[in-house]
Amino acid sequence: IQKAGVQYIIDSVVQQLLQNETRKFIYVETAFFWKWWQLQKPELQEKVKTLVNNGQLEFINGGWCMNDEAAAHYQSIVDQMTWGHRRLQDTFGECGIPRIGWQIDPFGHSREQASLFAQMAFDAVFFARLDYEDKTHRVAEKRMELLWQGSDDLGKASDIFTHAMEMGYGPPPGFNWDLANGGDDPIIDDPESEDYNVDQYVDKFITYAKKYSNYYATNNVLFPMGTDFMYQDANSWFKNMDKLITYVNARKQKGSNVNVFYSTPTCYLNGVHNSNHTFTTKSDDFFPYNSFVHSYWTGYFTSRPALKRYEKVGNNALQVCKQLDVLSLGNGKNEAKVTPLREWMGVMQHHDAVAGTEKQHVSDNYALKLYKTIEKCQSVVDESLNILIGDKNLNQLFCNQLNVSACAVTEGTDNLAVTLYNPFGHSVNHMVRLPVTSKAYKVLDPKGNAVKSDIVAIPESVLSLKERKSKAKDE
Repeated sequence: IQKAGVQYIIDSVVQQLLQNETRKFIYVETAFFWKWWQLQKPELQEKVKTLVNNGQLEFINGGWCMNDEAAAHYQSIVDQMTWGHRRLQDTFGECGIPRIGWQIDPFGHSREQASLFAQMAFDAVFFARLDYEDKTHRVAEKRMELLWQGSDDLGKASDIFTHAMEMGYGPPPGFNWDLANGGDDPIIDDPESEDYNVDQYVDKFITYAKKYSNYYATNNVLFPMGTDFMYQDANSWFKNMDKLITYVNARKQKGSNVNVFYSTPTCYLNGVHNSNHTFTTKSDDFFPYNSFVHSYWTGYFTSRPALKRYEKVGNNALQVCKQLDVLSLGNGKNEAKVTPLREWMGVMQHHDAVAGTEKQHVSDNYALKLYKTIEKCQSVVDESLNILIGDKNLNQLFCNQLNVSACAVTEGTDNLAVTLYNPFGHSVNHMVRLPVTSKAYKVLDPKGNAVKSDIVAIPESVLSLKERKSKAKDE
Protein backbone atom coordinates (compact mmCIF):
# COMPACT_ATOMS: atom_id res chain seq x y z
CA ILE A 1 0.00 0.00 0.00
CA GLN A 2 1.39 3.39 -1.02
CA LYS A 3 2.31 5.52 1.99
CA ALA A 4 1.01 8.80 0.64
CA GLY A 5 -1.94 11.11 1.15
CA VAL A 6 -3.19 13.65 -1.36
CA GLN A 7 -5.00 15.50 1.43
CA TYR A 8 -1.65 16.23 3.08
CA ILE A 9 -0.20 17.46 -0.20
CA ILE A 10 -3.01 19.98 -0.68
CA ASP A 11 -2.87 21.03 2.98
CA SER A 12 0.83 21.73 2.73
CA VAL A 13 0.83 23.39 -0.70
CA VAL A 14 -1.98 25.79 0.14
CA GLN A 15 -0.16 27.04 3.22
CA GLN A 16 3.04 27.59 1.25
CA LEU A 17 1.26 29.46 -1.54
CA LEU A 18 -0.35 31.77 1.00
CA GLN A 19 3.10 32.74 2.32
CA ASN A 20 4.49 33.99 -1.00
CA GLU A 21 2.38 35.32 -3.87
CA THR A 22 5.07 34.54 -6.48
CA ARG A 23 4.75 30.80 -5.84
CA LYS A 24 2.61 28.67 -8.16
CA PHE A 25 1.26 25.14 -8.20
CA ILE A 26 -0.86 23.12 -10.63
CA TYR A 27 -3.47 20.56 -9.66
CA VAL A 28 -4.85 17.93 -12.04
CA GLU A 29 -7.42 15.37 -10.82
CA THR A 30 -10.62 16.85 -9.42
CA ALA A 31 -11.70 13.67 -7.59
CA PHE A 32 -9.07 13.95 -4.88
CA PHE A 33 -9.32 17.73 -4.69
CA TRP A 34 -13.09 17.54 -4.22
CA LYS A 35 -12.74 15.12 -1.31
CA TRP A 36 -10.34 17.57 0.32
CA TRP A 37 -12.41 20.65 -0.49
CA GLN A 38 -15.57 19.35 1.20
CA LEU A 39 -13.70 18.98 4.50
CA GLN A 40 -12.38 22.55 4.63
CA LYS A 41 -13.81 25.41 6.67
CA PRO A 42 -15.34 28.36 4.78
CA GLU A 43 -12.48 30.64 5.81
CA LEU A 44 -9.87 28.42 4.15
CA GLN A 45 -12.09 27.85 1.13
CA GLU A 46 -12.18 31.61 0.55
CA LYS A 47 -8.38 31.76 0.74
CA VAL A 48 -8.10 28.96 -1.81
CA LYS A 49 -10.49 30.82 -4.11
CA THR A 50 -8.16 33.80 -3.89
CA LEU A 51 -5.21 31.59 -4.85
CA VAL A 52 -7.15 30.37 -7.89
CA ASN A 53 -8.26 33.87 -8.90
CA ASN A 54 -4.73 35.30 -8.77
CA GLY A 55 -3.24 32.38 -10.71
CA GLN A 56 -1.15 30.85 -7.93
CA LEU A 57 -3.20 27.65 -7.86
CA GLU A 58 -4.14 26.56 -11.35
CA PHE A 59 -6.27 23.58 -12.31
CA ILE A 60 -4.84 21.66 -15.26
CA ASN A 61 -6.80 18.97 -17.13
CA GLY A 62 -9.46 19.07 -14.41
CA GLY A 63 -11.23 15.80 -15.20
CA TRP A 64 -12.34 13.56 -12.39
CA CYS A 65 -9.12 11.69 -13.19
CA MET A 66 -6.29 11.56 -15.72
CA ASN A 67 -7.93 9.05 -18.02
CA ASP A 68 -6.46 6.16 -19.95
CA GLU A 69 -6.46 6.61 -23.73
CA ALA A 70 -6.52 3.01 -24.97
CA ALA A 71 -9.14 1.10 -22.95
CA ALA A 72 -11.49 3.98 -22.09
CA HIS A 73 -14.49 4.73 -24.33
CA TYR A 74 -14.90 8.30 -25.52
CA GLN A 75 -18.34 8.57 -23.92
CA SER A 76 -16.94 7.86 -20.47
CA ILE A 77 -13.98 10.17 -21.10
CA VAL A 78 -16.37 13.01 -21.91
CA ASP A 79 -18.48 12.17 -18.85
CA GLN A 80 -15.58 12.21 -16.39
CA MET A 81 -14.11 15.39 -17.87
CA THR A 82 -17.52 17.05 -17.74
CA TRP A 83 -18.08 16.11 -14.10
CA GLY A 84 -14.66 17.36 -13.00
CA HIS A 85 -15.04 20.64 -14.87
CA ARG A 86 -18.56 21.11 -13.55
CA ARG A 87 -17.32 20.86 -9.97
CA LEU A 88 -14.51 23.32 -10.67
CA GLN A 89 -16.68 25.83 -12.51
CA ASP A 90 -19.45 25.70 -9.91
CA THR A 91 -16.87 26.28 -7.16
CA PHE A 92 -14.37 28.72 -8.67
CA GLY A 93 -16.13 30.21 -11.67
CA GLU A 94 -14.30 31.05 -14.88
CA CYS A 95 -10.86 31.04 -13.22
CA GLY A 96 -11.35 27.41 -12.24
CA ILE A 97 -11.91 26.17 -15.79
CA PRO A 98 -8.78 24.34 -17.09
CA ARG A 99 -7.33 25.26 -20.46
CA ILE A 100 -4.58 22.64 -20.64
CA GLY A 101 -4.71 18.86 -21.11
CA TRP A 102 -2.22 17.14 -18.79
CA GLN A 103 -1.80 13.47 -19.77
CA ILE A 104 1.66 12.87 -18.39
CA ASP A 105 1.32 9.26 -17.27
CA PRO A 106 -0.98 7.27 -19.65
CA PHE A 107 0.90 4.60 -21.57
CA GLY A 108 0.61 5.99 -25.07
CA HIS A 109 -1.67 8.61 -26.52
CA SER A 110 -4.63 8.61 -28.86
CA ARG A 111 -5.40 11.00 -31.66
CA GLU A 112 -9.02 10.87 -30.49
CA GLN A 113 -7.97 12.21 -27.08
CA ALA A 114 -6.31 15.15 -28.82
CA SER A 115 -9.49 15.77 -30.78
CA LEU A 116 -11.62 15.65 -27.63
CA PHE A 117 -9.33 18.10 -25.83
CA ALA A 118 -9.48 20.50 -28.78
CA GLN A 119 -13.28 20.29 -28.77
CA MET A 120 -13.22 21.05 -25.02
CA ALA A 121 -11.51 24.35 -25.92
CA PHE A 122 -8.15 23.32 -24.46
CA ASP A 123 -5.19 25.30 -25.75
CA ALA A 124 -2.66 22.46 -25.49
CA VAL A 125 -1.95 18.98 -24.23
CA PHE A 126 1.21 17.94 -22.37
CA PHE A 127 2.41 14.35 -22.00
CA ALA A 128 5.54 12.42 -21.05
CA ARG A 129 5.39 8.92 -22.55
CA LEU A 130 6.23 8.37 -26.21
CA ASP A 131 8.14 5.70 -28.12
CA TYR A 132 11.84 5.92 -27.27
CA GLU A 133 12.92 5.91 -30.94
CA ASP A 134 10.36 8.57 -31.83
CA LYS A 135 11.61 10.59 -28.88
CA THR A 136 15.25 10.27 -29.99
CA HIS A 137 14.44 11.59 -33.45
CA ARG A 138 12.29 14.41 -32.12
CA VAL A 139 14.96 15.53 -29.64
CA ALA A 140 17.61 15.57 -32.37
CA GLU A 141 15.37 17.66 -34.64
CA LYS A 142 13.84 19.88 -31.91
CA ARG A 143 10.38 18.50 -32.64
CA MET A 144 9.27 17.71 -29.09
CA GLU A 145 6.48 20.22 -29.65
CA LEU A 146 4.02 19.96 -32.51
CA LEU A 147 0.55 20.70 -33.79
CA TRP A 148 -1.49 17.52 -33.40
CA GLN A 149 -4.28 17.21 -35.97
CA GLY A 150 -7.00 15.30 -34.12
CA SER A 151 -9.56 14.60 -36.84
CA ASP A 152 -9.74 14.58 -40.62
CA ASP A 153 -13.49 15.21 -40.41
CA LEU A 154 -13.36 18.16 -38.01
CA GLY A 155 -10.27 19.74 -39.54
CA LYS A 156 -8.68 22.69 -37.72
CA ALA A 157 -11.32 22.57 -34.98
CA SER A 158 -9.59 19.42 -33.70
CA ASP A 159 -6.00 20.72 -33.91
CA ILE A 160 -4.16 21.17 -30.61
CA PHE A 161 -0.66 22.24 -29.62
CA THR A 162 1.21 19.30 -28.07
CA HIS A 163 4.25 19.25 -25.77
CA ALA A 164 6.20 16.04 -25.08
CA MET A 165 8.27 16.23 -21.87
CA GLU A 166 11.80 15.00 -22.59
CA MET A 167 12.77 14.45 -18.95
CA GLY A 168 9.49 12.75 -18.08
CA TYR A 169 7.27 14.29 -15.45
CA GLY A 170 9.72 14.51 -12.57
CA PRO A 171 12.30 17.12 -11.54
CA PRO A 172 15.73 17.40 -13.18
CA PRO A 173 18.41 15.11 -11.70
CA GLY A 174 19.80 16.57 -8.51
CA PHE A 175 16.84 18.84 -7.77
CA ASN A 176 14.53 16.56 -5.80
CA TRP A 177 13.91 18.12 -2.39
CA ASP A 178 11.02 15.92 -1.34
CA LEU A 179 11.46 14.78 2.27
CA ALA A 180 9.65 11.46 1.77
CA ASN A 181 10.68 10.57 -1.79
CA GLY A 182 13.72 12.72 -2.48
CA GLY A 183 17.22 12.74 -1.09
CA ASP A 184 19.01 15.65 -2.74
CA ASP A 185 20.82 18.10 -0.47
CA PRO A 186 19.09 21.38 0.38
CA ILE A 187 20.55 24.62 -0.91
CA ILE A 188 22.85 25.96 1.82
CA ASP A 189 23.31 29.70 1.29
CA ASP A 190 25.04 30.62 4.53
CA PRO A 191 28.53 31.71 3.38
CA GLU A 192 29.92 30.82 6.80
CA SER A 193 28.81 27.20 6.45
CA GLU A 194 31.28 24.54 5.38
CA ASP A 195 28.39 23.04 3.38
CA TYR A 196 27.74 26.19 1.34
CA ASN A 197 26.65 24.93 -2.09
CA VAL A 198 24.91 27.80 -3.90
CA ASP A 199 27.46 28.02 -6.73
CA GLN A 200 27.36 24.28 -7.20
CA TYR A 201 23.58 24.27 -7.52
CA VAL A 202 23.47 27.32 -9.82
CA ASP A 203 26.15 25.89 -12.12
CA LYS A 204 24.34 22.57 -12.31
CA PHE A 205 20.98 24.18 -13.02
CA ILE A 206 22.26 26.51 -15.73
CA THR A 207 24.18 23.69 -17.40
CA TYR A 208 21.08 21.49 -17.42
CA ALA A 209 18.83 24.32 -18.61
CA LYS A 210 21.07 25.03 -21.59
CA LYS A 211 21.31 21.34 -22.45
CA TYR A 212 17.55 20.91 -22.18
CA SER A 213 16.89 23.97 -24.33
CA ASN A 214 18.54 22.16 -27.25
CA TYR A 215 15.61 19.73 -27.33
CA TYR A 216 13.01 22.40 -28.05
CA ALA A 217 12.52 24.93 -30.83
CA THR A 218 11.96 28.10 -28.78
CA ASN A 219 13.89 29.72 -25.92
CA ASN A 220 11.25 28.61 -23.38
CA VAL A 221 12.06 25.63 -21.16
CA LEU A 222 9.62 23.84 -18.83
CA PHE A 223 10.93 22.02 -15.74
CA PRO A 224 8.35 19.98 -13.79
CA MET A 225 9.37 20.31 -10.15
CA GLY A 226 7.86 17.30 -8.43
CA THR A 227 6.19 14.01 -9.33
CA ASP A 228 3.91 11.30 -7.87
CA PHE A 229 3.10 11.62 -4.14
CA MET A 230 5.46 14.53 -3.57
CA TYR A 231 4.83 17.79 -1.70
CA GLN A 232 3.40 16.24 1.46
CA ASP A 233 5.85 18.69 2.99
CA ALA A 234 5.73 21.51 0.46
CA ASN A 235 7.99 23.76 2.54
CA SER A 236 11.10 21.77 1.61
CA TRP A 237 10.29 22.31 -2.08
CA PHE A 238 9.33 25.96 -2.05
CA LYS A 239 12.11 27.00 0.33
CA ASN A 240 14.74 25.51 -1.97
CA MET A 241 13.06 26.71 -5.16
CA ASP A 242 12.89 30.25 -3.76
CA LYS A 243 16.65 30.13 -3.23
CA LEU A 244 17.30 28.55 -6.62
CA ILE A 245 15.32 31.26 -8.42
CA THR A 246 17.09 34.03 -6.51
CA TYR A 247 20.63 32.80 -7.09
CA VAL A 248 20.22 31.65 -10.71
CA ASN A 249 18.76 35.04 -11.67
CA ALA A 250 21.57 36.79 -9.80
CA ARG A 251 23.98 35.24 -12.31
CA LYS A 252 22.48 37.47 -15.01
CA GLN A 253 24.60 40.25 -13.59
CA LYS A 254 27.61 38.19 -14.67
CA GLY A 255 26.31 37.60 -18.19
CA SER A 256 24.03 34.57 -17.77
CA ASN A 257 21.04 34.50 -20.13
CA VAL A 258 19.03 32.05 -18.03
CA ASN A 259 15.95 33.54 -16.38
CA VAL A 260 14.03 31.24 -14.02
CA PHE A 261 10.68 31.81 -12.33
CA TYR A 262 7.61 30.01 -11.00
CA SER A 263 5.29 29.16 -13.86
CA THR A 264 2.50 26.89 -15.08
CA PRO A 265 1.87 25.12 -18.40
CA THR A 266 -0.53 27.94 -19.31
CA CYS A 267 2.15 30.59 -18.75
CA TYR A 268 4.70 28.46 -20.59
CA LEU A 269 2.34 28.08 -23.54
CA ASN A 270 1.95 31.84 -23.72
CA GLY A 271 5.71 32.19 -24.00
CA VAL A 272 5.86 29.61 -26.77
CA HIS A 273 3.00 31.32 -28.60
CA ASN A 274 4.77 34.67 -28.42
CA SER A 275 7.85 33.13 -30.04
CA ASN A 276 5.85 32.91 -33.27
CA HIS A 277 7.50 29.61 -34.25
CA THR A 278 5.92 27.38 -36.90
CA PHE A 279 5.65 23.80 -35.61
CA THR A 280 5.50 20.51 -37.48
CA THR A 281 2.26 18.50 -37.49
CA LYS A 282 1.16 14.95 -36.67
CA SER A 283 -2.09 13.23 -37.63
CA ASP A 284 -1.93 9.76 -36.06
CA ASP A 285 -1.59 8.13 -32.62
CA PHE A 286 1.33 7.93 -30.23
CA PHE A 287 0.61 4.21 -29.96
CA PRO A 288 2.00 1.74 -29.15
CA TYR A 289 4.26 3.10 -26.41
CA ASN A 290 7.69 1.42 -26.47
CA SER A 291 9.86 2.57 -23.55
CA PHE A 292 12.95 0.60 -24.62
CA VAL A 293 14.01 -2.21 -26.96
CA HIS A 294 11.34 -4.94 -26.91
CA SER A 295 9.42 -3.09 -24.20
CA TYR A 296 6.04 -2.40 -25.78
CA TRP A 297 3.33 -1.39 -23.32
CA THR A 298 0.52 -3.26 -25.07
CA GLY A 299 -0.50 -5.97 -22.61
CA TYR A 300 -2.78 -3.56 -20.80
CA PHE A 301 -4.97 -3.33 -23.90
CA THR A 302 -6.51 -6.62 -22.74
CA SER A 303 -5.36 -7.15 -19.13
CA ARG A 304 -8.00 -7.59 -16.39
CA PRO A 305 -10.76 -8.28 -18.95
CA ALA A 306 -13.39 -8.82 -16.23
CA LEU A 307 -12.82 -5.33 -14.85
CA LYS A 308 -12.74 -3.85 -18.35
CA ARG A 309 -16.13 -5.45 -19.00
CA TYR A 310 -17.52 -4.32 -15.67
CA GLU A 311 -16.52 -0.74 -16.39
CA LYS A 312 -18.55 -0.91 -19.62
CA VAL A 313 -21.48 -2.36 -17.66
CA GLY A 314 -21.12 0.53 -15.25
CA ASN A 315 -21.28 3.05 -18.09
CA ASN A 316 -24.44 1.43 -19.41
CA ALA A 317 -25.98 1.53 -15.93
CA LEU A 318 -25.03 5.20 -15.51
CA GLN A 319 -26.53 6.30 -18.82
CA VAL A 320 -29.78 4.42 -18.13
CA CYS A 321 -29.92 5.81 -14.61
CA LYS A 322 -29.44 9.41 -15.74
CA GLN A 323 -31.92 9.11 -18.60
CA LEU A 324 -34.71 7.55 -16.59
CA ASP A 325 -34.19 10.01 -13.75
CA VAL A 326 -34.72 12.86 -16.21
CA LEU A 327 -37.61 11.21 -18.09
CA SER A 328 -39.46 10.56 -14.84
CA LEU A 329 -38.94 14.21 -13.82
CA GLY A 330 -36.71 13.43 -10.86
CA ASN A 331 -35.69 17.12 -10.74
CA GLY A 332 -32.55 16.43 -8.74
CA LYS A 333 -34.11 14.47 -5.89
CA ASN A 334 -32.04 11.42 -6.80
CA GLU A 335 -28.64 13.13 -7.05
CA ALA A 336 -27.42 11.41 -3.87
CA LYS A 337 -27.94 8.07 -5.63
CA VAL A 338 -26.84 9.05 -9.15
CA THR A 339 -23.70 11.01 -8.24
CA PRO A 340 -21.80 8.13 -6.58
CA LEU A 341 -21.95 6.07 -9.80
CA ARG A 342 -21.07 9.13 -11.87
CA GLU A 343 -18.01 9.70 -9.71
CA TRP A 344 -16.89 6.09 -9.58
CA MET A 345 -17.25 5.75 -13.32
CA GLY A 346 -14.98 8.80 -13.45
CA VAL A 347 -12.44 7.03 -11.25
CA MET A 348 -12.69 3.93 -13.47
CA GLN A 349 -11.38 5.89 -16.47
CA HIS A 350 -8.04 6.41 -14.69
CA HIS A 351 -4.93 5.20 -16.49
CA ASP A 352 -4.39 2.72 -13.65
CA ALA A 353 -8.02 1.57 -13.45
CA VAL A 354 -9.73 0.54 -16.69
CA ALA A 355 -6.22 0.07 -18.05
CA GLY A 356 -5.79 -2.90 -15.69
CA THR A 357 -2.34 -1.80 -14.50
CA GLU A 358 -3.32 -1.43 -10.84
CA LYS A 359 -2.44 -3.90 -8.06
CA GLN A 360 -4.87 -6.71 -7.27
CA HIS A 361 -6.24 -5.26 -4.03
CA VAL A 362 -6.86 -1.97 -5.82
CA SER A 363 -8.66 -3.74 -8.65
CA ASP A 364 -10.81 -5.58 -6.13
CA ASN A 365 -11.73 -2.31 -4.47
CA TYR A 366 -12.63 -0.71 -7.82
CA ALA A 367 -15.01 -3.58 -8.57
CA LEU A 368 -16.58 -3.41 -5.11
CA LYS A 369 -17.12 0.35 -5.30
CA LEU A 370 -18.58 0.03 -8.79
CA TYR A 371 -20.98 -2.67 -7.59
CA LYS A 372 -22.18 -0.58 -4.66
CA THR A 373 -22.75 2.53 -6.76
CA ILE A 374 -24.53 0.58 -9.51
CA GLU A 375 -26.89 -0.75 -6.83
CA LYS A 376 -27.73 2.78 -5.74
CA CYS A 377 -28.55 3.75 -9.30
CA GLN A 378 -30.68 0.63 -9.75
CA SER A 379 -33.03 1.95 -7.07
CA VAL A 380 -33.41 5.10 -9.20
CA VAL A 381 -34.12 2.96 -12.28
CA ASP A 382 -36.71 0.97 -10.33
CA GLU A 383 -38.54 4.06 -9.08
CA SER A 384 -38.31 5.91 -12.41
CA LEU A 385 -39.62 3.00 -14.46
CA ASN A 386 -42.56 2.53 -12.12
CA ILE A 387 -43.43 6.22 -12.50
CA LEU A 388 -43.25 5.96 -16.30
CA ILE A 389 -45.24 2.71 -16.35
CA GLY A 390 -47.81 4.17 -13.99
CA ASP A 391 -47.66 1.45 -11.35
CA LYS A 392 -45.70 2.36 -8.23
CA ASN A 393 -46.21 -1.08 -6.74
CA LEU A 394 -43.95 -2.86 -9.23
CA ASN A 395 -40.56 -4.02 -7.96
CA GLN A 396 -37.87 -4.14 -10.60
CA LEU A 397 -35.23 -6.79 -9.88
CA PHE A 398 -31.81 -6.96 -11.54
CA CYS A 399 -29.48 -9.67 -12.77
CA ASN A 400 -26.05 -8.48 -11.62
CA GLN A 401 -24.11 -11.70 -12.19
CA LEU A 402 -24.72 -12.38 -15.85
CA ASN A 403 -20.97 -12.33 -16.40
CA VAL A 404 -20.96 -15.82 -14.83
CA SER A 405 -24.38 -16.79 -16.24
CA ALA A 406 -26.14 -16.60 -12.88
CA CYS A 407 -29.32 -14.78 -11.85
CA ALA A 408 -31.35 -15.67 -8.77
CA VAL A 409 -34.39 -13.88 -10.23
CA THR A 410 -34.70 -15.95 -13.40
CA GLU A 411 -33.59 -19.16 -11.73
CA GLY A 412 -36.20 -18.90 -8.98
CA THR A 413 -39.35 -18.85 -11.11
CA ASP A 414 -40.80 -20.16 -14.36
CA ASN A 415 -43.09 -17.16 -14.93
CA LEU A 416 -41.79 -13.59 -14.96
CA ALA A 417 -41.88 -10.31 -16.88
CA VAL A 418 -38.56 -9.05 -18.23
CA THR A 419 -38.03 -5.29 -18.66
CA LEU A 420 -35.65 -4.31 -21.45
CA TYR A 421 -34.57 -0.69 -21.78
CA ASN A 422 -32.84 0.73 -24.82
CA PRO A 423 -30.86 3.89 -23.89
CA PHE A 424 -30.17 4.75 -27.54
CA GLY A 425 -32.24 7.02 -29.71
CA HIS A 426 -32.57 4.30 -32.34
CA SER A 427 -33.60 0.65 -32.55
CA VAL A 428 -31.04 -2.05 -31.76
CA ASN A 429 -30.87 -5.81 -32.16
CA HIS A 430 -29.38 -7.31 -29.03
CA MET A 431 -29.20 -10.88 -27.77
CA VAL A 432 -30.69 -11.24 -24.28
CA ARG A 433 -29.36 -14.08 -22.10
CA LEU A 434 -31.19 -15.27 -19.01
CA PRO A 435 -29.89 -18.19 -16.89
CA VAL A 436 -32.65 -20.79 -16.36
CA THR A 437 -33.15 -24.16 -14.69
CA SER A 438 -35.74 -25.72 -17.06
CA LYS A 439 -35.55 -26.86 -20.66
CA ALA A 440 -38.70 -25.37 -22.21
CA TYR A 441 -39.99 -21.78 -22.13
CA LYS A 442 -42.45 -19.65 -24.05
CA VAL A 443 -41.35 -16.05 -24.60
CA LEU A 444 -43.97 -13.42 -25.44
CA ASP A 445 -43.70 -9.72 -26.30
CA PRO A 446 -45.89 -7.08 -24.55
CA LYS A 447 -48.71 -7.76 -27.01
CA GLY A 448 -48.66 -11.50 -26.41
CA ASN A 449 -46.88 -12.38 -29.65
CA ALA A 450 -44.34 -15.17 -29.58
CA VAL A 451 -40.66 -14.17 -29.58
CA LYS A 452 -38.09 -16.56 -31.04
CA SER A 453 -35.97 -18.09 -28.30
CA ASP A 454 -33.55 -20.96 -27.82
CA ILE A 455 -32.17 -22.94 -24.88
CA VAL A 456 -28.37 -22.94 -24.97
CA ALA A 457 -26.14 -24.90 -22.61
CA ILE A 458 -23.81 -22.87 -20.42
CA PRO A 459 -20.19 -23.80 -21.20
CA GLU A 460 -18.46 -26.10 -18.75
CA SER A 461 -15.72 -23.52 -18.23
CA VAL A 462 -18.36 -21.18 -16.80
CA LEU A 463 -20.14 -23.84 -14.75
CA SER A 464 -16.87 -24.76 -13.05
CA LEU A 465 -16.04 -21.24 -11.85
CA LYS A 466 -15.40 -21.44 -8.09
CA GLU A 467 -17.07 -18.13 -7.35
CA ARG A 468 -20.23 -19.03 -9.29
CA LYS A 469 -23.23 -19.86 -7.12
CA SER A 470 -26.03 -20.95 -9.44
CA LYS A 471 -28.19 -23.94 -10.30
CA ALA A 472 -28.66 -22.84 -13.90
CA LYS A 473 -27.04 -24.99 -16.55
CA ASP A 474 -28.75 -23.35 -19.52
CA GLU A 475 -29.63 -19.93 -20.83
